Amino acid sequence: MLLCNKGMESFKKNLKLDIRTIIKESAFIGLNVFLMLGAIASGVLVYAYIKAPIAATLTKRDLPQTTLIYDRTGQHIIYEIHGEENRIILSHDEIPDSIRIATIAAEDAGFYNHFGVDFFAILRALRNNLQKNSMDQGASTITQQLARNAFLSREKTIRRKIAELIIAIKIERKYTKDQILDMYLNEIPYGSNAYGVESAAKTFFGKNAKELTLDESALLAAIPKATSYYSPYGNHLDGLLLRQKMILNQIGKLQLADQATVAKAGQEPIARKIIPFSDAIDAPHFVFYVREELEKKFGSEKIEEGGLRIYTTLDYEKQKSAERIITESTANLKKYGASNAALVSLDPKNGQILAMVGSRDYFDDSIDGQVNVATRPRQPGSSFKPFAYAAAFEKGFQPETKILDIQTDFGADGSGKHYVPRNYDGKFHGVVTMRQALAMSLNVPAVKTLSLAGVQATIDLAHRLGITTLNDTSRYGLSLVLGGGEVKLLDETAGYAVFANDGKKNPPVSILKITDSHGKTIHTATAENTPVLDPQIARKIDSILSDNAARIPIFGPNNKLSIPGKIVAAKTGTTSEFKDAWTVGYTPHLVTGVWVGNNNSRPMRAGADGSYVAAPIWNKFMSQALDDYPTEPFIAYEKVEDKNKIQNDIAEKITYFKKSSGKKISAKKAGRMAADKVEIRIEYVQNATSIE
Repeated sequence: MLLCNKGMESFKKNLKLDIRTIIKESAFIGLNVFLMLGAIASGVLVYAYIKAPIAATLTKRDLPQTTLIYDRTGQHIIYEIHGEENRIILSHDEIPDSIRIATIAAEDAGFYNHFGVDFFAILRALRNNLQKNSMDQGASTITQQLARNAFLSREKTIRRKIAELIIAIKIERKYTKDQILDMYLNEIPYGSNAYGVESAAKTFFGKNAKELTLDESALLAAIPKATSYYSPYGNHLDGLLLRQKMILNQIGKLQLADQATVAKAGQEPIARKIIPFSDAIDAPHFVFYVREELEKKFGSEKIEEGGLRIYTTLDYEKQKSAERIITESTANLKKYGASNAALVSLDPKNGQILAMVGSRDYFDDSIDGQVNVATRPRQPGSSFKPFAYAAAFEKGFQPETKILDIQTDFGADGSGKHYVPRNYDGKFHGVVTMRQALAMSLNVPAVKTLSLAGVQATIDLAHRLGITTLNDTSRYGLSLVLGGGEVKLLDETAGYAVFANDGKKNPPVSILKITDSHGKTIHTATAENTPVLDPQIARKIDSILSDNAARIPIFGPNNKLSIPGKIVAAKTGTTSEFKDAWTVGYTPHLVTGVWVGNNNSRPMRAGADGSYVAAPIWNKFMSQALDDYPTEPFIAYEKVEDKNKIQNDIAEKITYFKKSSGKKISAKKAGRMAADKVEIRIEYVQNATSIE
């Protein structure tokens, strides 16, 4: 037993020695492997460092090329997105400290403390991205951004990021911090054709960069993060001002300026200091609409520096005609208390935007001229009614279906009040057909029609046809048919285009073709023509909206919804308190929508309905534009007649023929004669319901 114990102890002792030996050898091997991998990694980094572009070439680069935006013919340049041509290089002394500290606060708080790369910022961004399961937050220093702008693309790859880090380090070794910041401020794009802080100062504030105040510098520093989104002339001014305030707060937090100076800058009315956009530009609302589409597709760098040629869908003559007609309508608009108007015109066969005027005057701040009302949700009034009638026709109702126009209580509307709609003329018209009700824009029958079609079914149809709003369906009740939900002028015009295009949908298109700097085509538009509505239903809407005789009892014979010598379909809309006035109308070749009102929703004067303020603009534009197209009638729909009406008509004809023949004829023969005169295809006969 003693021997056994001694043997075991010896074994354990030897085992411990062996384990120690193994551990030592493993550690030695691991250390060698680590050193080897480290050497390899170091070699790779050294090689990458050597092969990385030389920082000294910053001043010898190929300059970015200007991107040009054309009309559809390519004969009119409507906008230039400049590269070097619109950049003014400043010396160190010409760049004010205000833009330096604002840029550091906005882009790189540790700029003067790192060596080109801020690893702590990278770790913070990595942590935040992991927490949010996204890659939204970056950590590029000013030097890295300069390296990327000078030598690299913006592709999100590890290889590109490593190259960016290495080049940034090389730049830091070659230049001082002040030199790097100077190059950055002279190179960075600020949008609206402004490259570099001098061009930006002149573009947005009409002054030299050295004259910039801290509040102005903070606003400029806010723009480069997303030049189109934060453009002072775009649709997101509130977002720009919010970011400017955040940068001022960051300046105070970093103690880059004293608190009194920061506080004073925060109280400045910065929005009033922005001067009207005066660069050469045609169709400004359309241009910025196109630019946003381009940035979604290519990113800002590609369109700002890629030398692209953008051939848009814009019909230059129609655009100028629309702008001129709206300007000429100013007196009539003011007469009715309206300060603004917008117009959109499309080709229904392919969805191409031929004209887009987002406001009466893009450069007039007093009417929020920079806001593109064509893409903003507004209440459409009765111009929404055709969607409800189309939904009813999908359920089997017909233009000939009779409906009772009398005072009707539709019950509580959700506010505790009872919903009792009134007609525009204050009268009730008894039994009318759906054709008459829609043509005369009677409200009570429209609400009944929506009730029959169903609110959800009507919203579903509207979405199918191109309406992108009305997404919170719980908000809407029977008042929806009278314009109780907000839609965009561009969307509703595109929706009417489905009626014009025999039930086929084409989403709005603004770009025909794009070529790169070498002339190679990289994008071409195609028509979708997706069937979304039964052609028979589209034709029924066409027939009703083009039936001028049916609308005469309300609109009169000389209304602005008809054009002499042309076959057009049209519908007006007016919201409660006269806040919005609409007219949307079309032919098989052209569809145009017009909105009139005030951007702040201030009511117009009483009587400012669509037929008086929007329809004249629509009529004048369409009258001129339709000269470019042949007059083409709408395709007639196949009627589904009331069986009882047919029988009554035949009975009346039989009696007539018997009396007028002067001699006795058989009922069978009189019936044949009557049926020939009635001229109705019996195979389409079905009962039509009289709705009360």
